[in-house]
Amino acid sequence: MKEQGIGHSHAKIILMGEHSVVYGEPAIALPLPDITLTVTIDRVDKGGHQIKSRYFTGPLNKLPKKMAGVQRLITSLMHRFNGDSDQWVITIKSQLPAERGMGSSAATAVAIVRAFFDLYEEHLNRELLLQLADIEEEVTHRSPSGLDAATVSSTSPLYFIKGKERNDFKMNLHATMVIADTGIKGATKEAIAAVKNELRTNHNDAQAHINHLGKLVNLTRDYLKNDDSTNLGIALNSAQFDLRALKVSEPHLERLIVTANHNGALGAKLTGGGRGGCMFAITKTALGARKLASILKDNGAQRVWLQPLGDTEESN
Repeated sequence: MKEQGIGHSHAKIILMGEHSVVYGEPAIALPLPDITLTVTIDRVDKGGHQIKSRYFTGPLNKLPKKMAGVQRLITSLMHRFNGDSDQWVITIKSQLPAERGMGSSAATAVAIVRAFFDLYEEHLNRELLLQLADIEEEVTHRSPSGLDAATVSSTSPLYFIKGKERNDFKMNLHATMVIADTGIKGATKEAIAAVKNELRTNHNDAQAHINHLGKLVNLTRDYLKNDDSTNLGIALNSAQFDLRALKVSEPHLERLIVTANHNGALGAKLTGGGRGGCMFAITKTALGARKLASILKDNGAQRVWLQPLGDTEESN
């Protein structure tokens, strides 16, 4: 066993297909490798099992209820390596916002698993990584699809159909993503209920929007593969129209999306559950992304992140 184990992961974002994926349509998730999370495990001579994070610092057995999944995962890994008597301090350093649809809990789980396997110098394959990360996700999200853990541990976009298909694919796109946080926690349960209500009270129109989102996902996969940022932007705006019709957007998101489209974005939409949380926009250049990020902050965004999606030109 080493003196220190280190595990890394990163954020993710649903590019297209949130909500419609629940009804059998495909979705695409993108890894965000520039928004990182790191877990270190340092062996110590005394002190038992200690956790240091932005939410809690103290002994493992005193973790708050909202970190119950983390506690179960760490305990399972201790048993796996017969390390219950080993003493250590786990430090979690995260750039990911919580409850914003960017995969914070899955990224934490993936990095913890990787750190334990590094500490005990054991080989870790991808299948086992996702299986172990699910220990945490089962507690936090009850019935996780596996999409979050698969994306926060990957460097490739992921095409996903719930219960049927989950494939990485290669992206060839010269653009930059600007992600903006409304500062409002996403209300996924309320948004899911809103879609169900639309299907019940306005079935034909709601189903048409869900089907259209599925078609947009398949088009988007081609745009990502073929460096077609212009049509990608059009698809994003079209998807936002569908999501708005399904009643999962809200005024803070809409203001930022409209602002982005009026200030050089190729397209913009909400991401994740909706009713708060984050939106994102695509720009052709890195310089354009930086300008847009400043404008979004001036228009109410609480935090902004930039993520290159390929080689971007430094021109207007």
